[in-house]
Amino acid sequence: MRDSLREKVIAVCTKKIEQKGDNVGVSFYAFFANKNDNPELLMEAATWWIQTHKLDHFEKAIKIIEMVKAGK
Repeated sequence: MRDSLREKVIAVCTKKIEQKGDNVGVSFYAFFANKNDNPELLMEAATWWIQTHKLDHFEKAIKIIEMVKAGK
C-alpha cells in the first residue's frame, strides 16, 4: 500500500474513532469520495482489504489502524 493511502486510512479511521468511539466500524469505501475519481487507488485499497487480508465489509477502525501501522 502506498504511503499516501496509508496516511489517509489512518487519518480517516482516527477521525471516525474521535467522532463515534473505539467501537466504530469502517469499510474501505470510507477512504474515498462518492465519486470514483481515482479508480487505481480504490482498487489498491480494495485489493489490500479484500484479497490480501480477507476482511469483512465493516471492520473496527482501531483494527485497521493497527494493521496499517504494522505494515500489513
